[in-house]
Amino acid sequence: MRGELQELGRSVKQAQYRQHRALDSALAAVGTTLAQWDALRAVGRSPGASARELAAATFQTEQAFGALAGRLLAQGVVERRPGRGRRVEHHLTPAGERVLAAGHEVADEVLADCFSPLSAADRATLLDLLRRLASERDA
Repeated sequence: MRGELQELGRSVKQAQYRQHRALDSALAAVGTTLAQWDALRAVGRSPGASARELAAATFQTEQAFGALAGRLLAQGVVERRPGRGRRVEHHLTPAGERVLAAGHEVADEVLADCFSPLSAADRATLLDLLRRLASERDA
């Protein structure tokens, strides 16, 4: 059983690694990286979110997200605004909206290719299984 579980863990990691490499390479064509696009997605999903919230949403430390946000600010795709108290809110700029939209198109193509060996039913099953694993850990 131990070998099977380790193989399962490695296979999940390998699939994720291949997907990330393909996405990062393709996103370069629209002037962004996977980490930057993921941050833009998080800001787009939660306008006004704090760095702490966005770090959690992108699976990063606050320090790592802060450095990434600094690069996004310098590129003019994200802006920070004062919030309540000491809170600093993050918002997409119009340029950020364009990069995010272009990234969505690229990601749709890359992910369609990555998951093409699976039927629609297999993809639905995989998604259900991964959601169950994620919700077990979040509970």
